[in-house]
Amino acid sequence: MKILIVEDESKTADYLQRGLTEQGYVVEVANNGPDGQHYALQYDYDLIILDVMLPGADGFAVLRAIRAVKQTPVIMLTARDRVDDRVKGLRDGADDYLVKPFSFLELVARIQAITRRGRGQDPMQINVGDLQIDLLSRRAWRDGRRLDLTAKEFALLAALARRQGEIISKTVIAEQVWDINFESNANVVEVAIKRLRAKIDNPFKHKLLHTIRGMGYVLESRDGEDGAT
Repeated sequence: MKILIVEDESKTADYLQRGLTEQGYVVEVANNGPDGQHYALQYDYDLIILDVMLPGADGFAVLRAIRAVKQTPVIMLTARDRVDDRVKGLRDGADDYLVKPFSFLELVARIQAITRRGRGQDPMQINVGDLQIDLLSRRAWRDGRRLDLTAKEFALLAALARRQGEIISKTVIAEQVWDINFESNANVVEVAIKRLRAKIDNPFKHKLLHTIRGMGYVLESRDGEDGAT
């Protein structure tokens, strides 16, 4: 899941980016209104966290520009505690509103609630053979055994599971799990796949995570096949 943060206070932006990244989200930051509006309109995000008081253009103006062409979910942040500001944001098309200072856990809960509403047909649980993945609680089990996954390992598993049966290239994996501007040695993806495979496949007879040489990786249950390719 990819989130855009539009926030000019560097400490707040860094705090949110670090915290949401640890939760497994891919996060990008814009530090002013015009940049936030440009990113929001040029690229696709699952959710936007938008501050009201921004240099260049305030959050209300950015929100109106977004709503003119897109319905990306937006949570507005503000230091203002005035009812009319909150009403204005909601009337302009915001999906939710948080007043600073706010609880990070509350923000995460609101993100989850909004994405559940917006993805009515997107399952919160995915099964691949005897592998069970709960996207909401960010937990996974194989043959009834809880898997001990890091945030990045779970994000990688979720990206593969959402497109189970499809071959996903290293480039696509890097964009979805790390960053749209991800630039590094392809080894990073290979190492992450190796670590994930060690947890979801190596202890079990039937293998689910397969390498398709020259193309990428696929997560699927193959009847009668015991080894990873």
